[in-house]
Amino acid sequence: MQQAITLAALNEQIKQTLDANLLPSYWVIAEIGELRDSVKGHAYLDLVEKASSGIVAKMRGNIWSYTYQTIRRKFESVTGTPLQSGMNILALVTVQFHELYGISLVIKDIDANFTLGERARKRQEIIDRLKAEGLFDQNKQFVLPKVSQKIALISSVTAAGYGDFVNQLTENPYGYRVHVRFFQASMQGNNAVSEIIGAIDRVEELQLTEGFDMVVLIRGGGAQTDLDCFDAYELAKTIANAALPVVTGIGHDRDESIADLVAHTRLKTPTAVASFILSGFQEYEDSLRRQMVYVERYTQKKLNLASERLLGNVHLLKNLFYGKVSGEKNKLDSSAQKTLRLSLHKLEKKRIQVTNLQFYLKKSSSIRLQQSLLKLEQYEKTIRRSDPVYLLSKGYTRTEKDGVPLHKTRIQSGDTIVTYSPNKKITSQIKKIDTA
Repeated sequence: MQQAITLAALNEQIKQTLDANLLPSYWVIAEIGELRDSVKGHAYLDLVEKASSGIVAKMRGNIWSYTYQTIRRKFESVTGTPLQSGMNILALVTVQFHELYGISLVIKDIDANFTLGERARKRQEIIDRLKAEGLFDQNKQFVLPKVSQKIALISSVTAAGYGDFVNQLTENPYGYRVHVRFFQASMQGNNAVSEIIGAIDRVEELQLTEGFDMVVLIRGGGAQTDLDCFDAYELAKTIANAALPVVTGIGHDRDESIADLVAHTRLKTPTAVASFILSGFQEYEDSLRRQMVYVERYTQKKLNLASERLLGNVHLLKNLFYGKVSGEKNKLDSSAQKTLRLSLHKLEKKRIQVTNLQFYLKKSSSIRLQQSLLKLEQYEKTIRRSDPVYLLSKGYTRTEKDGVPLHKTRIQSGDTIVTYSPNKKITSQIKKIDTA
């Protein structure tokens, strides 16, 4: 019996085997058994193959938001009807295996091969005219940036979805930074067409300096009569001829306008447009992560091969030079012992020198201290002898005039002087001055 492995290890082997042996993508024919839209804009499908006996094959599929919007727009543009259950499709898929959720197909594109439906006569006339003039798909020819960071937003500050759009971008939980420049235009009424066209013109005038990635036109739904301006031929022509891809979020599915049809990408609501922009960031981040995984695996494989070769070379070198290394080690040990003995001898000599220096320093310091004390006593005696009190005690007196010693001032007959003895203060008046 072979050695048991964990389920996670088995799943990892399955994933590595699929990655190593399957092609990057396949064109697959299948029927949509079930189609579900998520609130984040992704699409989840059950793909089946049927025979007379029933379903013979079944697999989960998904279309990520950023790709789903392009596929849906192209499919509806060609067929006139949305993707739905029961349709047979030809899809370009990538096989994906997840350790927790198993195998699934990531749909990259769907080839639509028929066109059905007819629009209302007036709308159809405008659409036919746009197609005849080569304008209907003109804006769709732009390739959206992988990450759209600079947005030219055309809306009205009073539009229902304006605040939701801005808040969802600026307060997104992923920390993505999207720069939005607002261009005011009416979203309904007689002036709406001219103001929206004027706003698009202003965006194009600033494009050289601002470097916008796309134009976003949002409104946020409303009555059908309020949306008539978005069916105008002049507005549709301006959107088709715009120098940037135009993304619309005018209303809901039932409110699809000609402006939506000629735009590069049409979404349901302003918040859906914000989610669409953010999903581009997420898909690009996921793509980078997948590339990092591929690089990591490739690098690890190369490192393993290099490690094996290195181990072989190390073993060979080890056998070739083991004797030489051993001999050198013995020499090194002998030198180390000799160096240790010499070092210990030198350390002992230095220790003795330090001891002698300590003794000399202690003795010298003591002698200097005694000498300093003797000098201090002499200074003290000299200071004491200079003290006036000391002189007075020897029988001398001190005489002053107005607080100044006599030898430092001029005196004359009649001046009053004060004489100090150790215990007396004598005040007298000069009667006569004789020169000595």
